[in-house]
This record gives sequence, C-alpha cells and structure tokens, in this order.
Amino acid sequence: MSGTDSEHTKEWDFWITGGRKSGSWNKIQVPSQWEQQGFGSYNYGRDYVTYGKKFKFNDEVGLYKHKFFVPNSWKEKSINIVFEGSMTDTDVKINGQPAGKIHQGAFYEFKYDISDKLKFGKQNILEVKVSKMSADKSVNNAEHLADYWVLGGIFRPVYLEATPIENISWTAIEAAAGGTFRSNIHLKGIEAANQLKVELFDGKNILVGESQITIQKGDTLKQIQFSVKNPKLWTAETPNLYKAKFSLNKNRKNIYQTEEKFGFRTIEIRKGDGIYINGTKIKMKGINRHVWWPETGRAVNRNIDLMDVQLIKEMNMNAVRCAHYPPNKSFLQICDSLGLYVLNELAGWQKKYSTEVGKKLVKEMVTRDANHPSIIFWSNGNEGGHNFDLDTEFAKYDLSNRPVIHAHHKPENAFNGIDCNHYEDYYSTKKILEGESIYMPTEFLHAQDDGGGGTSLADYWELHWNSKKGAGGFIWAFADEGLVRTDFNNQIDVNAINAPDGVVGPHREKEGSFYAIREIYSPVKIELKTLPKNFNGIIPVENRYHFTNLNECQFEWKLMKFKTPFSSESGFDVLQKGKAESPDIKSTEKGNIKLNLPANWKESEALSLTATDLFGKEIYTWIWKISSNHEISKQFQKILTKESSVSVGENDSLFILKSEEKEFSISKKDGLLKSVILDKKGKKMTFRNGPVFINGKTELSSIKSFAEAENHIIEVVYKDGKKINWKLNSNGILELNYEYSLSGDYLFAGVSFDYPENYVISAKWLGKGPYHVWKNRTQGQTYNVWQNLKNSTRTGFSPWIYPEFKGYFDDVSWLQLDTAEGKITIGTKEEKMFVRLFDFYGIYGAEGFPKLPTGNISFLDAIPPLGTVLAFNINNETSALGPESELNHLNETFKRTLYFYFGLPDLGDEVKQFTMPEVNILTD
Repeated sequence: MSGTDSEHTKEWDFWITGGRKSGSWNKIQVPSQWEQQGFGSYNYGRDYVTYGKKFKFNDEVGLYKHKFFVPNSWKEKSINIVFEGSMTDTDVKINGQPAGKIHQGAFYEFKYDISDKLKFGKQNILEVKVSKMSADKSVNNAEHLADYWVLGGIFRPVYLEATPIENISWTAIEAAAGGTFRSNIHLKGIEAANQLKVELFDGKNILVGESQITIQKGDTLKQIQFSVKNPKLWTAETPNLYKAKFSLNKNRKNIYQTEEKFGFRTIEIRKGDGIYINGTKIKMKGINRHVWWPETGRAVNRNIDLMDVQLIKEMNMNAVRCAHYPPNKSFLQICDSLGLYVLNELAGWQKKYSTEVGKKLVKEMVTRDANHPSIIFWSNGNEGGHNFDLDTEFAKYDLSNRPVIHAHHKPENAFNGIDCNHYEDYYSTKKILEGESIYMPTEFLHAQDDGGGGTSLADYWELHWNSKKGAGGFIWAFADEGLVRTDFNNQIDVNAINAPDGVVGPHREKEGSFYAIREIYSPVKIELKTLPKNFNGIIPVENRYHFTNLNECQFEWKLMKFKTPFSSESGFDVLQKGKAESPDIKSTEKGNIKLNLPANWKESEALSLTATDLFGKEIYTWIWKISSNHEISKQFQKILTKESSVSVGENDSLFILKSEEKEFSISKKDGLLKSVILDKKGKKMTFRNGPVFINGKTELSSIKSFAEAENHIIEVVYKDGKKINWKLNSNGILELNYEYSLSGDYLFAGVSFDYPENYVISAKWLGKGPYHVWKNRTQGQTYNVWQNLKNSTRTGFSPWIYPEFKGYFDDVSWLQLDTAEGKITIGTKEEKMFVRLFDFYGIYGAEGFPKLPTGNISFLDAIPPLGTVLAFNINNETSALGPESELNHLNETFKRTLYFYFGLPDLGDEVKQFTMPEVNILTD
C-alpha cells in the first residue's frame, strides 16, 4: 500500500487542515512525517512543558487517499490492513466504510480485518484521517508533552496482510537456556485444520527439534512444549538465533505456515544481587536511542537501524534503551542478530496513558515484539509516566514473563528489585549501591553539547563494575535530534539546547565521547598508560566480557615511526608487525598478553596493539610511545641544518634576539615575546604576548641578557619565584625555558600566548588525538601525527565538522600551525604537555563552561574537567561526578622547555618542493 520505508515510498493524495500547503489536495510520500514533506507546522514537545497551558500544539489533521487493487484470488482469504505507526489518532475507511475504531497512540502497530469491505478484482479506496493531537488527553500527555520533536503523519509502512481463513494470528515464545521451548500459538478461524506442527531450525537451517499436536474446531489458543539438546545460547556477545516454523495442517496437508526467529536464553533478576542472563551476572553498557533521521524524522529504514546498532556495538556497548517508545521492527531484528540487550519502552515521557488506552497499547507492543531475544526488559514509561495499573499487563502477552521496570528519577520508585533512578552523581550512586536494590540508571551522564557521555564515565563504570549491585546503565543519549527544517531552507535545527544530547550528530557524526566510551567500555581492559623502562613485551589485561574467553579474540602488534613536522604527510610508517598469542583468560579474570617483540623493538618510535573480537570486528587499538619527547626533539633539531650567527640588541623597552634572518623582541617590562620578524624584508609573524602564566599575577623582579657559547640568553625572574629563559640557537630555534610552582586546587596550569585565530589554516601535531580532551575524558585518543583543518564547530551544533579544531589536546610532543603568515612549529622536551587551541566551551548556557585560560594558545601541565548540563557545571563544580572530575590538586614545581621555529626551513630532500613548469602566455 505504502512504501516499505523512508527510502522506498509511494505517493498518496493528501490534504492538511492547517499550516503550510493547507486547504487543497496535494501529493505526499508515504511513509513520512508530513512536516518533512513541506506540510503543516513544527512542534517541539517541550514547548508545552516550558509554557504550560499558554502553549497550544498545532492541532493539524491530515487526510490521506489512496486507490489500490485487490485480486479475485484473495476472495477466500482473511485480509487485514496493517499500520506500523501513525501519529496520532488514525481513522481508517475502506470504500467509505469504517475499518474499525479510531486508533489512538502513535508508536504501535495496529490492524483491522477488512475482508468484508473489499471489492475483489476492482479498485478500492483507502481514506485515512490522521489527527496530530489525540482526542484522548492521556495520549497527548504521554506522547506529546515530551523533550523531543512531535511530528505528524503515517511514518511507518501500511500494507495488506492476506492469509487463509484458518491461520495463526500471533505466537509468543519462551526458549530457556536449558533447552526448553514453549510457545503460545494464537489461532483464528479454525474449522477444518486438525494438526499444529512446530519445527525448530538452528543458524545453519538444520532441524534440531519438532513437535505436533491435534487441534479442534474453534480452538483459539494452543501451547506446545518440548526440548532441544545443548542449544547455542543467545547473549549480546553470542547472538545465536534459531527459527521456529509453525504449520497448520489438514490431514497432513499444509494449509498455513509462518516463521519466527528466537533465541534460547534465560533472564533472571536476583533481588539484592544482580541481573543474570543464562546464569551469568551482566552489567549494562547502554545508551538511549531515539528513532531519528534529520531529513525524515521518525520515518527511517533498515540501513539507518543497522548503522545505529553497528555504531553502538563499535562503542563496545552491549545494551540500548528504546527511548521513549517502541522502535520500528527492523531495529529489534538487527539487535537480535548482532547482539544488543534491549530495554523496550511504553511511551510516557513524564505523564502516563490512561488505563483504558494503556492496556490496548501494551498489548500491541508486546504481541509485536515478544519473540525478540534481545529484549531483556519492558519499561512501563519514563520519569513519572508510569501507570502502575499496567505493570501486570505485559505478562499477559509475554510467555517468557520478562521483568518490567520503571525508568524514573525518584529513588522511591524502585520496582521489581531494580532502581533506575536518573542522573545521580558519583557519590549518590555509591550510596544507592550500598542499599537494597540493584541499581541500573536508565539515564545518566546527560550528553548535551560536549558534556556527559564519555566525560566522567570511567569513574562511574568502575563503580558499577566493582559493585555487587551495580548493573551498569544507559547514557543519555545516542544522537543529536537535529531536524532538517523544510520551512527554513533545510537548515538543521536542534531546538536550541533541547536536543543536541547525542554522542553522535544527527547524521551520526562521531564526537570525542564516542571514542572515550569505546575505550572505557572495551571488554579487553588495558590500563597501561606508558611503557615502563623495563618493558619486556608483556601487557597486563583484564577480561571484561561476560561470556567470552580472550583466547577467542585476536591480537596484532605494530612497531612504527612517526612522520616528522616538516613532512607533507601525517600518520606513521609501519616498520614491523606480528600476531600475539591470544591468552587463555576467562571472563572477569586477569592475565597477560605476551607480544613476542623482535630484539630491535626499541629502535622504533611507537608500539600499537589491536584487539579484534571473535567476529573480526576491532575492539580497540592502543598506541604507546617508545621514544621520549627529548629524543623526538633532537630529531626535530637535526632537520634544521642551516646555521647562522646569533646576536642581541636592545632599546629602551626591548631586548632583540637576532639571527641572520629572524628577530625576536622581548619586553624589558615583563619578559614576554612581543614580536617575531621572519626575514630581512621585515615580514612579521603575529605570535606574541607570552609566556603569560595563567595562574596568579606576575611582577618582574629582574631581567638580563648574556651570551652562552654561540647563543644568547635573556633571563627573566619574577617576584613570586617564576622564571623564564629565552635562548636563540644558531639553527634558528627560539628556545623557551620556564619554571613555576603551584600549591592548591586549580582548573588549569601552564602558560599562554596570543595569535589571531582568523589567520590559522590548519594544525598538525604528534600527540594524542584527533579529538580534544578534558581532564575527565582523556580516553579514546591515541598517539599519531594528526592533521586537522580549522573549523569553528561547537559540539552538538551545525555544521557538525568533527573532530573539533579548538580545545585541549593531550600529550603533545610537537605542534605545527599552518597560518596565513607561514608555519609555526612548537616542540617540548618534557612529557605530558597539553595544548589549548583558541576559545571554546564544553557546555553552553547563560555562560560557557568551563572557564578558559588567558590568551588563546596555551601550553599546559593541567586542564579542567567538564561537567554535565544538568547539575554540575555551575562555577565548574564538577567534583560530584567523581575523582577524575575534581579540580587539579597541585603541589609541585613545573619546569618545561619549548622549542619554537617560525617559517619553513631549507630542508633539502626532506620535503619535495613543487616547481611551476615554464609556460608561454599568449595575449592579443
């Protein structure tokens, strides 16, 4: 009738009562959201929450018409018209006759038997009236008064379902881990059929079990039960699927057949202990997911569903919450086949359905979805949207009697032994975990802008992993709900601060949190940060799988050499590689990976290790530096072969360090770099006003200039003990040595300079990347020579160009800025230097957070943590999010050497120069 999804649509006739293109018949693609087809008006559900009764939704009504043909051969069949999702009240007529009662509820599959209303062998007319707002107040409360876009129309497929008069209307399967298979088989129209048969097939389509029973005229429900020996069990790590084939037979002749995929697995809630799958305690590494695509809203397709499951799995997650309504069917099918634990939710954002409507919708949700092994829980609404009268309704249709939970934000609402309280901080989480209930927050670490998500996650995850009652949880949220606004020239709108809550963008652009989550949740847990001096190729590892031995994974090492600053390339060259033996380490146990490196491994600059799972998918790649920054800086200096004499001049206000071509002016007043001149023609580089110490005020104590061998030094001492030494080397490198001491709690520590951001073209650096970091989100970034074209991306907002150019970058050995004035190359001799590039914030509100250091290019020994939008960003008070989120506790003296080279040196063969060929220019 309609198309099958958002990519394969059919054109119907359409009339809308209000908004754009209203008042006349047009054409519309089905399935779709009518706003995305240029009709009606946009609504964001939270508008009502913000303005209360003063706000009125656009109460638009869409009228659909479609002609369809039914063949004569269908006369003896039972025919249903099926709607998989329509927002909201849906009134269906076939050839002018009502198909049945108006359906209320947007996210649920419903059907009508229209066998007696059809004209066979002729054209039929389908008329559908869809009201965006429901006539039932509780449906509006549950589905529309919410923190998401409210979009109208028939957004999932519509089709005819033709079966014999005698058929199986639906089945409910329970397949336990011990091999027991049970099924409730709901029958319709049984007259002559006298036998019901069930056959089970494994993943290779081999018959593994069968049973049959006799049925009688008028039977509407039969149960079949039998056992399968040693079934392969379904888990998120081992998504083994079976197929059940149900047959209706009349005297051994098949008259109807249907199939269902399922998995053998047992769910158990052991109160005061944990959640068990097949007798093994599991912890949820989960995320909340809306059904969403910017161009089409909630009308999506299987490719989008597949991409989302693959991205969630790529983050090493094992669970997903369907927020805040049941998804389309293909998403659950993919969760079954690729392996994700699913929390399937009845709608109700913060208000609930009435009991009358809610009972119908629970039935529609559960009868559609009951046989998916991926579904571990039913969720009866969200954050107060729980109608407790519905708690017992789920089991009426779910033979496996899955647990029902309440996704809530009040601790007293713990249900079925599970507390799902939202947005607790680290320390209140700790307290809950000491209580009676299992704790599994269905929302935590709200990821608006760049906050939350992977930020602070490491502390939370360790808390849950090591706690008896910690069951993991579900981060809010997967993707920014950015909508292509057809009324605003197709700009993407995230409704200000309401919807940029994802760890991926609207088109699944990956934020820094994506990679942090991937490392933190890696089931192969490696904590080694740097290679010890006595490293012998043995790497300690912990197996954080629940069911998988690490001997089922693969491990490959590589020895590498990084590209140099003045090379035209980024990345590294692989010098050698090999396979490590997969260690025999059972789930939740610890051991070692032995790399068996060659004897000359220390001659390389870096070592990488890639872990791959039993399906051939990369789990994570770790990279460790072998060469120190001191060794790397020596290589950098060896490139600069041209030398010239160095001198120093001065005037009333400046010391001027001079080489053959370059001049560097240092202020006598404060010891700061004031100007850089690149050549004899006086070409300037506007890098200046540093190093400014970003903590405390500095007052000059003394400044002097003196010669040291062939070099000249300017020594600066401040009254509070801070020191600066400037030195111009004969190879053109300007060397800066500085020293400062801090005692106390600080957002950041280090020095800053000024440079015009609008002059910058790109950055290249050796260090961790390619994304910026925070003190409490350094995970997910690896060593390499990275290169990034300048952008002004604000995380979560258009244009979603990632990685962001601005931010704090971790463990930088050298940085090269390509600018309109030339190249600026800066290296460090010491380890663990952060670089800050320009002005940015992690969270945007009335003010940006956290605060920034002075200047706009900084070389730092400490950087700030980031909070979340909900409670922990005020005055950068992030400490409630855990130890990693506390301010930097400093009590030490910092000493660092920076090397500056301005411009592009004469590198000989190091860089291939491009020469324009000779040409003849012809003119009139």
